[in-house]
Amino acid sequence: MGAIPTQRETVSRGFEPSAHPTVPVTAPASPDAGAGADPRTRRHATLPGSPLAPGSARALVRGVFAEWAELGLVTGERLADDVMIVVSELVTNAVVHAGTEVELACRLEADGAVVVEVGDHHPSRAPRDHAAESPYETPEYRRGLRLVATLAESWGIAYRTGAKTVWARLSAQDAPAADGCEAHAGERALADAEILAPGPHRAGRDREWLGRGALSFLAEASDLLAGQLDEGLVAALTGQLIVPRLADWCAVWLEDESTVRGGWADGTGLAGPRLTRVWHASENLIEELRRRLEKEPPRPQNGLRSGPEPYPWPGEALGPRSAHGAALAYRLIAGGRPLGTLVIGRRGLTRFPDEIVGLVEDLARRVALAIGAARQYARQATISAVLQRGLLPGAVAEIPGMCSALVYEPCDQGGPSGDFYDLFPAGDGRWCFAVGDVQGKGPEAAVVIGLARPWLRLLAREGYRVADVLDRLNQLLLDDATEAADAAARALVAAGGRAVAPGEGPQTRFLSLLYGELAPFDGGIRCTLASAGHPLPLVLRPDGEVRTAAQPQTLLGVIEDATYLSETIELGPGDSLLCVTDGVTERRCGSRQFDDGDGLARALADCAGLSAELIAERIRRLVHDFGRQPPEDDLALLVLQAE
Repeated sequence: MGAIPTQRETVSRGFEPSAHPTVPVTAPASPDAGAGADPRTRRHATLPGSPLAPGSARALVRGVFAEWAELGLVTGERLADDVMIVVSELVTNAVVHAGTEVELACRLEADGAVVVEVGDHHPSRAPRDHAAESPYETPEYRRGLRLVATLAESWGIAYRTGAKTVWARLSAQDAPAADGCEAHAGERALADAEILAPGPHRAGRDREWLGRGALSFLAEASDLLAGQLDEGLVAALTGQLIVPRLADWCAVWLEDESTVRGGWADGTGLAGPRLTRVWHASENLIEELRRRLEKEPPRPQNGLRSGPEPYPWPGEALGPRSAHGAALAYRLIAGGRPLGTLVIGRRGLTRFPDEIVGLVEDLARRVALAIGAARQYARQATISAVLQRGLLPGAVAEIPGMCSALVYEPCDQGGPSGDFYDLFPAGDGRWCFAVGDVQGKGPEAAVVIGLARPWLRLLAREGYRVADVLDRLNQLLLDDATEAADAAARALVAAGGRAVAPGEGPQTRFLSLLYGELAPFDGGIRCTLASAGHPLPLVLRPDGEVRTAAQPQTLLGVIEDATYLSETIELGPGDSLLCVTDGVTERRCGSRQFDDGDGLARALADCAGLSAELIAERIRRLVHDFGRQPPEDDLALLVLQAE
């Protein structure tokens, strides 16, 4: 083996070089070798040891080469492509087989060569060559460290105390100039897909591209597909990834759960798979091809096998120049469930090259995972929307002699909000209102809102006054928390005392609540209200005077046997009551909050003379305009104005 510099240890504990005789171990250039060189030619980054690291590394390399090209330090695209492949492989190896933080360094040398170093902090694990993959892992079709060895002029592994570095030096020689491919901004996913498959297949370059660019293509395609939350867009991206680089045309059929349970449409009346997307290199052939494919959906013969399987060539739909060709069908399977079928076709072939067959099978797995993730997201979004609708009133009550306006903007559209509101009749000429904020979001928040809102209505309609309602709701939350803790303790005992994972144990269920009762009388509205750990309500008089309308009291669900007090005010014609959650008062802009220096009161004073709707809209707009970024918390505000 080549000699290793003294600053790096040849052997780290638990690793014997003789066990890996085929791996060349040579020393990279010393980290200090570039001292005095142009600092613009060196880049370094620390990446988390997570699945996001390879994508971040590729983004870094793209940015570095774009900068070097702008400075005139590098020309051509092959070197950049090769470095991208090497970095992607080495960072992936580090994440999968070391699991620690990854140190990435990229250096441009005086002769135009590029040296990359990928280090981790698990020196006992040598980088793995995927040629030795087990049959239970997804093969990458002969790509792996052997590809690194092929692309690099020299490469190797260096060890030092507590760390390992794999390095590779890629020569700039024989790197052709750019062939005119346009740069892309990456603003839209479809445009990104077109960049990954930039031009029509050329027989003379297919094998070269498959050998040098396939790994980078798969990695970039994975990143692109994984970011989509709509299965229709996943299907559209699939078409642009495949056509025209790998095939002349492709089609995607999707199956819903009833199709999977009931089988394919064959006279039984069951709905068959949906032809979701058809893509062809020639736009004017797409509609005819679609009509032909709709008549003959793929019928898988091998159950849950992902393929490929032969598919009849639709020659009559493609014209005389494409009368003959080859087509393959790949079953899209994720988590053991069939989701659909991908079909590709290429004219003039009797069979697809093995390299393309394997590459598309790799891509089909990623497409299936993306479709499965999109469907899971859609299911969760539907459940959350239904749950959210159940936690909020279907309509806001109308109160004689009073008009109201509401703004409700949950921060997370994908799950139940922690804020809630209500305005309902309580009988005997009374109406009640509530604006609340639960600690946290999601299912735990939904549990608390699901307890609080119906109990508020029940207690109010039973004739309990404001303070009594808060007393009883406080005790209800405490009793529920105790029951949850007892259930968790029993589950822990039943599990043999195993450690409780984060989120499994009983959760604290605190609730801040502004609750009030409204009773119209001759000349105005009598309002009795109380605030339990909630931002205090503000009253706006027609002359612009603003004052608070309650006293601060303890959060609900915190103190046993807490006693709450209420206050009564009268709202005359033109008086407005503003109730908000802390998404308004604590809206941030740097270190400042919206309510600093009585900011909310000053904003409300400027609303004198406005209707309830205009007051609500002006406060909402001021809150949004306060910071450059969108609000990071749920936002709810209620304006009640006496007529």
